[in-house]
Amino acid sequence: MIIAKCIANLLSAVCQLPTAELPPVRCQIQSWTMVREFIVRSELKIISNSRRNMYQRFIDDPSAGPSSTVAMTSGELEPSSLKSTTSKSSCEKTSAHNFLHAKKTSGRKYTVSIVLICIWLFCTIVLMAKQERKVDDVHQVTLAPNETKTQIIYKNHMPNTNKIQLILAGAFMPDYYSTLATHFFNIWIEFDPTEEYDMPSKLGLKYEDMHQRNITQIWSIPIVSESLVEVVPEMHHNKIFKLFSNVTLRGDTRLCMNTTLSTNFPISFTYDLFPINTEYGIIYAALVLIGLYVLIITEVIHKSIAAILAATTSISILALLDERPTKDELSSWVDIETLLLLFCMMVIVGILSETGIFDYLAIVAYKETKGKIWPLINTLCFFTAIVSSILDNVTTVLLMTPITIRLCEVMQMNPVPTLMCIIFYANLGGALTLIGDPPNVIIGTNKDVIASGIDFTTFSLHMGGGLVFIFIAVNLHLRFIYRNMQDLKFTEPSNVTELRQELAIWQKAASSLSSYSKEEGVVRDKLLRKCKTIFSKLKDTLKGFKVDVLPTERLQSYDESIKDFLNKDSPLDKSLLWKCAITLGFVITLFCLHSFPQLNLSLGWIALLGTLLLLILADHVDIECVLGRIEWATLSFFAALFILIGALSELGLIEWVGKQTEVIIMSVAKEYRLSVAIILILWVSTIVSSFVDNIPLTTMMIKVITSLSQNPELELPLPPLVYALAFGGCLGGNGTLIAASCNMVCAGVAEQHGYRMSFVQFFKVGYPVMLGSVVIATVYLLVTHVTFGWNT
Repeated sequence: MIIAKCIANLLSAVCQLPTAELPPVRCQIQSWTMVREFIVRSELKIISNSRRNMYQRFIDDPSAGPSSTVAMTSGELEPSSLKSTTSKSSCEKTSAHNFLHAKKTSGRKYTVSIVLICIWLFCTIVLMAKQERKVDDVHQVTLAPNETKTQIIYKNHMPNTNKIQLILAGAFMPDYYSTLATHFFNIWIEFDPTEEYDMPSKLGLKYEDMHQRNITQIWSIPIVSESLVEVVPEMHHNKIFKLFSNVTLRGDTRLCMNTTLSTNFPISFTYDLFPINTEYGIIYAALVLIGLYVLIITEVIHKSIAAILAATTSISILALLDERPTKDELSSWVDIETLLLLFCMMVIVGILSETGIFDYLAIVAYKETKGKIWPLINTLCFFTAIVSSILDNVTTVLLMTPITIRLCEVMQMNPVPTLMCIIFYANLGGALTLIGDPPNVIIGTNKDVIASGIDFTTFSLHMGGGLVFIFIAVNLHLRFIYRNMQDLKFTEPSNVTELRQELAIWQKAASSLSSYSKEEGVVRDKLLRKCKTIFSKLKDTLKGFKVDVLPTERLQSYDESIKDFLNKDSPLDKSLLWKCAITLGFVITLFCLHSFPQLNLSLGWIALLGTLLLLILADHVDIECVLGRIEWATLSFFAALFILIGALSELGLIEWVGKQTEVIIMSVAKEYRLSVAIILILWVSTIVSSFVDNIPLTTMMIKVITSLSQNPELELPLPPLVYALAFGGCLGGNGTLIAASCNMVCAGVAEQHGYRMSFVQFFKVGYPVMLGSVVIATVYLLVTHVTFGWNT
């Protein structure tokens, strides 16, 4: 029970120390330092260097506690019940093994540090040497009828490159109307030699074509009729021209363009003489992505630092290719709406936790399910899925995680497995509606999707049929994985687990205080001594000594703990609760209405307005304490991930995935194209979105599926492809810990409560669940859209 109180209000727990040990000072909470997991198979390791330095301070203080050793070997932490009486020789072997293990660990640490420093040096040198790329000049011209206008792009000689990128903007016809076009805009590149050359082969041309001097193919783009030139909105086209020759010759390289219109046609364009070579860019992008996952899986550094390092490396690679993005471009890659939504909802949930509502809801849930584990888990999961279909799944997880952790603590269960179940159902519930998950919002706002007749009701009806089967399958799958009820509980005695949790909490308290003032320094030293005392008790407990490590109330039985929980007299702060209810009512109502075009508010703005309303109403709330509970590490991880995905897109990785998907579908026989398209889009979007963020993937794939449906040769209906993409983008979020926003948010909140969810732990459960869900979605889509032709 003390652990729950420490989590709810850590500083109040600090102030409960005897006055002789801890003088009263003004408590100041800063963002918690993320604490590594201490225990791996009954082995407590102090991993963070800052933690080692912290412990060293109170090791040198003889008054800090009974033990003078903090760093322990696995043998020291092994419970006495598992130890056998050993001879002197076996003890020597154990000591030798521990020495070799420590030496191996130390060597691995130095190797990792050297590799990371090398990467840092590479980024530093490249970013110092390379400037930001200059913004390409925008050229605006007006083409007269029957006129070919030219623009010199390279003077006196042919450019020493084999590619030139052109970006055009004008009154072009949309792709889905291109077959109706009667007028075209033509553009090409030609070389105008200043000398006579006897060998046309130098230009890569045949002798009879020498008079044309074209060094690229002619690019023809459908344009609107004369009456619509000044009416239709501006559209953009992007193309990389491959030059016929890159031999350096004297002459001018010109960009030539004309139209078939009988009136003037305005157009703007930019060009890049040295675009990124995507063939190498894809390889570089894949290596960076693999490196990120290696760092996260091996956990050699914190995932937020790993993401920042990967993002910096990707930008350095772009700089090395002379495509270093500007600060404005970097800012445009960051999804400010998502970060604003996360930040504001964290503030609201932080204030809401002060009302005591989470304990109250946990008691209600326990009474309704009569304390049975699986009915309780199912209730939490299905309630999460329902709420996630109405709200976004990030908000849902922020609300449900504290309740779940509180229930698991009372029932002496490990919260991590139950939280993973919550995450799975949050992602599944978000797939049900057009507002439940960011990929669905992107799909639902696409004009081609709207034109195909897919609205809120139609989308939910098609997705709901498949999700019913997926819900049942996931529930059975989880029941099979956790068929042994002990897997839902802690693997060690409750007193040991609680000591570990309490040690982590006191560590966070000490880390949150600086030494800027004398009072804070005194409090911090007292907290370090407290950590030392708890650490010594934990060490002695694991050695098998009987130490009074727990107060009387924490030595009570399971039944007594449940009884105390149900009879707990913790009245709700009704005044603050009403203020939070008004704020949440405002936020949830606007969340449900934000898809209406008349409401000019995004999710981020709605959350921000709700946060401001709550801060005004609850004016007595200590803003520093509220900000101290924000998951800054999670927010920094997402910001770095957005920049990384933007850099990977610039390197061509995501576009390459879309093009390969389109090529495979085009190569299949006509009668099988719909089946292959559904399977390919579903599985590609699922697998890719389980490793990269699903927002840029959905943005790219929605263009792929609309272009496929608009191709008259393929004759593919758009709705089946839309539902395949929606299933893939949302189901892929269950694959890995960093696949979806709500996964990382839930893991961050759990870590703030002292429970760590590792990448490998999530992957072992989540990826099989994801694969099983995708198999069911595949069968459902093939039966409904291929067999029965339900494409309306």
